[in-house]
Amino acid sequence: MDLSTVVGIVLAWGLIMASIIAGGAPGAFIDIPSALTVIGGTFALTLVNYPIPAVLGLGGVLKNAFFNKPVSPLDMVSTLVSFAERARREGILALEGSMDEIEDEFVATGLRLAVDGVEPELIKDILQTELAFIEDRHKGGREVLDFMASIAPAMGMIGTLMGLVQMLKNLSDPNAIGPSMALALLTTMYGALIANCFCIPVSGKLKVRTAEEILLKEVAIEGVMSIQAGDNPRILEQKLLAFLAPSMRPPRED
Repeated sequence: MDLSTVVGIVLAWGLIMASIIAGGAPGAFIDIPSALTVIGGTFALTLVNYPIPAVLGLGGVLKNAFFNKPVSPLDMVSTLVSFAERARREGILALEGSMDEIEDEFVATGLRLAVDGVEPELIKDILQTELAFIEDRHKGGREVLDFMASIAPAMGMIGTLMGLVQMLKNLSDPNAIGPSMALALLTTMYGALIANCFCIPVSGKLKVRTAEEILLKEVAIEGVMSIQAGDNPRILEQKLLAFLAPSMRPPRED
C-alpha cells in the first residue's frame, strides 16, 4: 500500500469533514439531487468519452496509485550486475538456468532474447517497443482521471445554473429558495471536491509511478544490451548508475 497516497486522501477529506462538522449542521452539505447531477453526470459523460473497457479498467489504474510494490533502481542495478558477472565467468548461456529467479518479466524477456542469440538491435527494438506501449497504457489510464477532473466542475456549474433557475422562478415562494440555493452551491462544491481532492492528485501520483517504471525499464534495457555485449561488470554498473540521480546512488567508498 502506498502510504503517502492513502494518508493524503484521507487527511484531505478528513479535514474537510472536520471543518463541516465544526461549523455545525453537517446535514446541510448532503443533497441527493446535487450528488446525482455531479457524480452521475461525470460518470455518464466519461462513458460517452471513453469505451466501456477503459472506464471499467479504472479500478486497475487506481490500484497502481494506492497499492504499489516499489522496486528500488539500485536493486535493479545490483541484479543486472550479478547477471553480468555470471555471464562474464561462465558465458551468457549460463544465464538460461537463472530465468526463474527473475521477477521482472521485462528483464527476463530481454535476457531470454540475449541468451537465444538474437541480434542486439532487434532486442533493443523489441524492448523499446514494449516500453513505449507500457507508457501509452499508463497514459490512457491517467487520461480517464484527467477527463473526470475536468468534467466534474463543469457538471457542478450546470447544477449551479439549474439551482439558480429554480430559485429565480420561485422568488415568490420563500420555501423553494432554500432547496434551490442548496442545489446551486452544493453541485459546485461536489464538483470541486471530486476534481481537486481525488482525480487530480491521483492522476499526478500515477504520472510519478509511470516515470519510476520507465526509469527501471530503461536501466533494464541498457543492462541487457551490455550483458549481451560482454561488458565488464564494473563498467556496466557505472553505466547503469548514470541513469540515477546522485541522491539515489550508493555512497562512494573511500
